[in-house]
Amino acid sequence: MEKEQILEALKKAKDSSKKRKFTQSIDLIINLKGVDVKKADQQINLFTPLHYSKGKETKVCALVGPELLSQAKEICDFAVSADDLSKYTIKKDIKKLADSYDFFIAQATIMPKIATAFGKVFGPRGKMPNPKAGCVVPPNANLKPLYEKLKKTTRLQTKNDPIIQCQVGKEEMKDEETADNVLTVYNSLLAVLPNEKNNIKSALVKLTMGPAVKIGEKAKESKEKQVKGKTKVKKEAAKEEKQG
Repeated sequence: MEKEQILEALKKAKDSSKKRKFTQSIDLIINLKGVDVKKADQQINLFTPLHYSKGKETKVCALVGPELLSQAKEICDFAVSADDLSKYTIKKDIKKLADSYDFFIAQATIMPKIATAFGKVFGPRGKMPNPKAGCVVPPNANLKPLYEKLKKTTRLQTKNDPIIQCQVGKEEMKDEETADNVLTVYNSLLAVLPNEKNNIKSALVKLTMGPAVKIGEKAKESKEKQVKGKTKVKKEAAKEEKQG
């Protein structure tokens, strides 16, 4: 996948989408092949930091002990102290907390308490603090760099079908920035697929209310036309030679 192909697809997606009264999001859809997502070892669960904003506000909550509490309150969108974990006894309140934030940072020393208090609700939602995303930290951690990284991090995850879908921008963003996000996601995904490009069936971009546009489709069509054109020229030349 080349950046020029992505830029071309973004332009086509914007041109074919009607203007709305709200700013539309831009999504990337990647269809996989040769991957059985029903098998645990073939499921995708990847956290990818982007160079630019994905056009969506990412909210981060910290679950920390006294060592990180004041820092967490200052930097993160919300903080829950180790002492306050016991206050979350109603399942409805825990669900509300899980649904209100995209990422949860946890102080490693209180992880057992977090698992006991929130595990049954956070687990199925994929909201448990994840070490792969750097979300489990020591008591002396500097939270600011992690918070800033998470604000631009997108999660690539397969669920029931071999499809990855994530937001990579907003229509008001520069196409160059959105294209960079698309390429970052694509390359990050290739790195974890067993057969890399051979596991990619297709990649598309779309605006919220617009049609999906296949990346590289026009380039492929042009190439096919060139091949057909060359074949036609060869046939005509052979015909003329035969007649001569």
